[in-house]
Amino acid sequence: MTEQPSPQPPQRDVFEYALVRVVPRVERGEQFNAGVVVYCRAKSFVAARTHLDEGKLRALDPGADVSGIRAALGAVQRICEGGEAAGQAERDDAGRRFRWLIAPRSTVVQPGPVHTGLTADPAAEVDRLLDLLVR
Repeated sequence: MTEQPSPQPPQRDVFEYALVRVVPRVERGEQFNAGVVVYCRAKSFVAARTHLDEGKLRALDPGADVSGIRAALGAVQRICEGGEAAGQAERDDAGRRFRWLIAPRSTVVQPGPVHTGLTADPAAEVDRLLDLLVR
């Protein structure tokens, strides 16, 4: 009886991700996670998913501009998608769009630190990390 070779595990690539945080009152520094941005250089992949918990937002700032924050979170997703909806980033490659999104800023919607991992499916990582770290 000949031994059959064991199946090869799927190819896994390095990916980077950053949480997108809402800081309703920047002067206080209180924040909560409202999204995730995932970048995989090997696949030229960048994507974001967001979820705004209005209850948390109202607890930290009852007068918060919900529609403005939703618009800012939507812009993060549009920049990841590229194309005309991404504005000035429409022609940038995936890596450049990711680097722009993770640049530090003092606004109500801010990126967190960058973390890394290995994945066979970067698109699935976006949803997995959103469920694990945001919802």
